[in-house]
Amino acid sequence: MTKVNSMSAAQVTEYILGNKPLFILDVRNEDDFRSWKIEGKHIQAINVPYFDLLDGVEGILDQIPDEQPVLVVCAKEGSSIFVAEQLLENGKSNVSYLVGGMKSWSEHVEPVKVGNLQDGALYQFVRIGKGCLSYMIVSNGEAIIVDSARMISAYTEFADKNNIKIKHLIDTHLHADHLSGGRELAEKVSGTYWLPPKDAEEVSFDYSPLDEGKEISVGGTTLTVTPIYSPGHTIGSTTLIVDDKYLLTGDILFVDSIGRPDLAGKAEDWVEDLRTTLYSTYKELSEDLIVLPAHFAKMTELSDEGTVSARLGELYKVNAALNAENEDLFRTMVTNNLPPQPNAYQEIRQSNIGKLNPSEDEQRDMELGPNRCAIH
Repeated sequence: MTKVNSMSAAQVTEYILGNKPLFILDVRNEDDFRSWKIEGKHIQAINVPYFDLLDGVEGILDQIPDEQPVLVVCAKEGSSIFVAEQLLENGKSNVSYLVGGMKSWSEHVEPVKVGNLQDGALYQFVRIGKGCLSYMIVSNGEAIIVDSARMISAYTEFADKNNIKIKHLIDTHLHADHLSGGRELAEKVSGTYWLPPKDAEEVSFDYSPLDEGKEISVGGTTLTVTPIYSPGHTIGSTTLIVDDKYLLTGDILFVDSIGRPDLAGKAEDWVEDLRTTLYSTYKELSEDLIVLPAHFAKMTELSDEGTVSARLGELYKVNAALNAENEDLFRTMVTNNLPPQPNAYQEIRQSNIGKLNPSEDEQRDMELGPNRCAIH
């Protein structure tokens, strides 16, 4: 029997960012598929649960194309290998399975250059399957990493390849949808870990307080990262201005939406803070700042280069959540449009403050599914 081909999450990402067509047969159950799937401009996907294919794939052969690559996807990879082999035996030749399944898709991180800085550059690390965005700010061979994913090898391997020394790790807020790698990476590289103090009242480890106005320099140059206190998603949420050009908004402002205020159970209390940040604090900033958020919700938010960004002034024209006529309308808009809460968000918060120490398998399970930090 011909051995079925494999495709890694990195290779699938190349299809998406390269706008190349790919047909996906997702054999997970219907609920999992509806909740979270691989998407892209030229991705076509159908869902046929694995248990419906145990007796053979003959019933779906007419739905599987012959002229373009076909990728079979399941949760961990085992079921997809079985189905891909059945397709090969029935004459479908250009068939692969996703290595590691949707768990590997959730963990892949792709570095993409955003732009140049003084004697350096700013990179966006796109966790494409989870919709998480983190950043590496580089100057003169030194780096600050912002909102690190738990897969810290993505940053260390990039840094080693480019002769970069990681000096600072910053979390813009206490994350509830994904496990932060900031503290672990700070320990690994002997760097400084920064966290907003109002989000760190229960932490069980040492950190440097990310206070408003505290300038964090990198590379021995005038390039600085300046924090601005901007509560609303969490009580400690802090925005970063980089090189007077970029605005790293964490989970406060996204390209198509805004951050939810309810993941600590304080939606009613924090709606006013969120409005103040969006309608007052950010309004005082330059409209030419480029917004770089910590998440994206839809693949349409990705540019042709694979980055997620927008000019602040443009968002005040097109983002509906920035154009509520009054406070009551804003409050209604926010509290009536909250999506389901992220998977295991309470356990993730407890892990990020150091009160839980989940195993690697437990961490993967906790993070499965899409991020749900945005109000829709």
